[in-house]
Amino acid sequence: MAKRERPRTGLPAGVEAAWGLRERPGRGPARGLDVTRIVTAAIGIADAEGLAALSMSRVAAEVGVSAMALYRYVESKDDLLILMEDAAIGPPQPGPDPERGWRAGMEHWTRAHRAVLRQHLWVVRIPIGTPPLSPHGVGWMEQALAYLRGTGLPAGEKLGALMTLNGYVRSNVSLLADIEEATRAEGTEWEDVERRYWRLLAELTASGPFPAIKELLASGELEGPPEADEMDGDFEFGMATILDGVAARIRTHARDT
Repeated sequence: MAKRERPRTGLPAGVEAAWGLRERPGRGPARGLDVTRIVTAAIGIADAEGLAALSMSRVAAEVGVSAMALYRYVESKDDLLILMEDAAIGPPQPGPDPERGWRAGMEHWTRAHRAVLRQHLWVVRIPIGTPPLSPHGVGWMEQALAYLRGTGLPAGEKLGALMTLNGYVRSNVSLLADIEEATRAEGTEWEDVERRYWRLLAELTASGPFPAIKELLASGELEGPPEADEMDGDFEFGMATILDGVAARIRTHARDT
């Protein structure tokens, strides 16, 4: 009896594979090789050297097969990236009970999302082609929307709050990735780059019409060695500002209904 094929979903092959909607190869060209081992090897390369170092041939060499053999398990590099991202972000981290309020939940979600991306900076280098479709990506989306369920916000504004926070997290981590790449290339530390920047800015604006910048530099708050958690403090400030805006929208809807 002929084997019945699953109906095509129109999803990328990598997404179908992540959801178990696509048959995984049974026997392959190398004993012990499977998709999980391939994805793990690819993540190791990206973590150590960045996404630019990743190629199908490099992954194939890492797992000990030819590049052509690798395609038996993963159809393309794009499909591999989908599987890598889903494995790297993992399921959403358990958070506070929704009964503690939407804000505590969204603070947890935002911090946890940033922490995961900071562990795998290359994830923010993957172009976004669609909204979340992989199992873990959908799981993170579900957790955030669950925290917003009791806010009284209409569906579009709940989604807007989620998109704004997600964009903020990715922007923040993209900056961290830029810094990591720049300091690695120059063989220096970010603290040295920052000190040099403030010194150069002071010299460049000393005789020009830059009163706001001069006031900032004269405040004394930028002097001394940068605090280790300075970027975390900046992140917390931005997150609080966004959540204050969401809270204002919730109050507005409560008043108008």
